[in-house]
Amino acid sequence: MLDPLLEYLSGYGVVERTILVLAVSFAAALVLEFVVFKLARKVVKQTGSKFDDVVVSEVRWPLVVTAALGGIWLLTVSSADAANVVVSEQDLQDFFARPAAVLIVLIWAFALNRIVNRAVDLVDKTGKYDFAPIFSNVWTFIVLAGAGVLSLSIYNIAITPLLGAAGIAGIAVGFAAKDTVANFFGGLALYFDDTYKIGDYVVLDTGDSGTVVRVGIRSTTLLTRDEVMVTVPNAKLNSASITNESAPQRRRRIRVPIGVAYGTDLDEFEELAVQVALDEKLTLDSPKPRMRLREFGDSALNYELLCWVSTPVKRAKAVHRLNKGLYDALNDADIGIPFPQRDVNLTTTDVAPTPGVQPERAPADVDEPVADGGGDEDAPADGAVDTNEESQ
Repeated sequence: MLDPLLEYLSGYGVVERTILVLAVSFAAALVLEFVVFKLARKVVKQTGSKFDDVVVSEVRWPLVVTAALGGIWLLTVSSADAANVVVSEQDLQDFFARPAAVLIVLIWAFALNRIVNRAVDLVDKTGKYDFAPIFSNVWTFIVLAGAGVLSLSIYNIAITPLLGAAGIAGIAVGFAAKDTVANFFGGLALYFDDTYKIGDYVVLDTGDSGTVVRVGIRSTTLLTRDEVMVTVPNAKLNSASITNESAPQRRRRIRVPIGVAYGTDLDEFEELAVQVALDEKLTLDSPKPRMRLREFGDSALNYELLCWVSTPVKRAKAVHRLNKGLYDALNDADIGIPFPQRDVNLTTTDVAPTPGVQPERAPADVDEPVADGGGDEDAPADGAVDTNEESQ
């Protein structure tokens, strides 16, 4: 297809050929910009899909630039065998044809990367494909590698020796950047295991928790409840214990402990607590809130109010508002909320101890010898009754 065009252009002189090719290429660029894409934008607005909008907006400049630079490349090819060319064939290739071709490759690589990344953003918002962000990272790497290989081939640089050198360099880089490599494959493992996705609320075994806002090649970024960004390496996440509180569904059950005094009408108390949960806007009506008697405590009957919230991030605020509601409702119903109490008894004496004087010890309960005059050791003491004599 190119040979007939080159043969047709060879019939013109250098000046005429240059003017003709440049005029046609720039005219084609203008037609693409102001006619073709103007109509294309009107058409894609009527489809209702955002993907075609992304494609049209991203291929606009690559096509226009390709039309303009394609004329320069075609001009260098058609002038290569002309005897009256001012510059040599090698100069045409080095300064015009190859730079134009490399620029076209880079522009299209950038456009293809942008198309896929924007499409991934649209897909990720739907929440249907958890692997979308990691696919974007892999695609970016493939596009960069492909653009580099094509650019080298345009300049006739052999790739095979470079691949051998890259293998040796890759081993050295692998040892030097083992953490980066571990983070990259850790991110792949997390996504293929369906551990989490953007928007999930996760809790790590280190105590850190937050909403996943970004997943990169090296790390994952969490937004905590304090609105602080925490960046965690993927390799660390891959070896850590992660609790995904947004899966398999986003709603989360909360437990509100409360004690009630012994002797309380439990049916009335349970109905009152459930009604407080139903009146709270942050809790869900289905599943229905319920009360559970957990244990007989030292000072109270220990209950738990079980109810649900739509997302994990609402859990702390819901517990706060339920505690306030329960306190007010129990006070209005004159139902006591017991708390531990201790009675301390103090005993005082009438005589204060004399400073510096040790208190007198009580005599030991031991047998003492009889006073002078002797006597029977077995005789009863004064005031005692000899049971043996009475019985006799």
